[in-house]
Amino acid sequence: MAPESLRFGRHTGENMMAADTNLEPAATGTVPSPPAGTKPTRTKRRVTLRQHDARTGLWLMSPTLVIVVMVVVVPLIWSVLLAFQHVKLIQIGTVNPFGNFTLDNFRVVFANGALWTSLLTTIEYTIGSVTLVIIFGLIAAIVVRRPFRGRTLVRAAFLLPYVAPVVAVTFVWKVMLNPEFGIVNQFGQNVLGWDKPIPFLSQATGTWDLLGMQIPVPTALLTVIAFEGWRYFPFAFLFIMARLEALSTEPEEAALVDGAGPWQTFRYIIWPQLIPVIGVLAVLRTIWTFNEFDDIFLLTGGAAGTQVASVRIFDLLTVQRNVGAASAMSVVLAVLLILMLAFYTLMMRRRGEKI
Repeated sequence: MAPESLRFGRHTGENMMAADTNLEPAATGTVPSPPAGTKPTRTKRRVTLRQHDARTGLWLMSPTLVIVVMVVVVPLIWSVLLAFQHVKLIQIGTVNPFGNFTLDNFRVVFANGALWTSLLTTIEYTIGSVTLVIIFGLIAAIVVRRPFRGRTLVRAAFLLPYVAPVVAVTFVWKVMLNPEFGIVNQFGQNVLGWDKPIPFLSQATGTWDLLGMQIPVPTALLTVIAFEGWRYFPFAFLFIMARLEALSTEPEEAALVDGAGPWQTFRYIIWPQLIPVIGVLAVLRTIWTFNEFDDIFLLTGGAAGTQVASVRIFDLLTVQRNVGAASAMSVVLAVLLILMLAFYTLMMRRRGEKI
């Protein structure tokens, strides 16, 4: 009996080893090859919910992207290409965008003193306008911060200069500042004792007699700066008012208990919390004012020392019919704006602000 049992155990062990040998490829992850003559089946890739949402969002954004490309990107590229070609306004419909490239337009633009004069005027106009917009907006937001009777009506009235049509408000200002029948000159002569009316929109440089000194004053430029500050201060007013509404009153109440006055409360508690908003306002208004055209063109037409860069480009395009030079000057302005934004971003990052 013993030999037979040993022989049975040996056969059983050999069978188990053979079974383990047959199962070894499956344990090691080897996929058995398909039978000959059959095509391998490809498993479908499972789309996750995030990928599905991304594809859906791309489909929803595609109409807007197409519009942006056609309205913004394509004209921008075309303008850059025209800046390197000799193109007149009469040739604009038949010109080849990829024709003969040259740098003559940039030589003409940089060699002409009108470029530097218009750039200097643009910088002065931008700095003065942005400063007035922020100051007027800050004052208006502080005035209507506390509740009082009729506050809603006052807030709505502050928005009128911003929402009114630019043609209407410029016409009103031109009538008010007219040297013959304008209400400003009538008030100045009858009440303030002016010797003669002041042509605010046609006088390049006036004189201001102060303590026996004759101080030159750029009358027309200061007038359009004042108009810009009045027209766009509601934009800054909305930003600053929203930030003031979000401020907690506890620090101010604590400062009041400690004996701090209104100026100290504003300087050490309110103002530091308004700096980020004012920084954003300064950047936005600088970009928009640097490219401003309609306000100055409707008020003075770019005369009397108010020819900013955008009006200069308009003159190159419509008066001199030089499309190439106008495109070259627009490229120069775009590069200047990019450099200004890069400088602002660098300053904000050094201060630890997130951009």
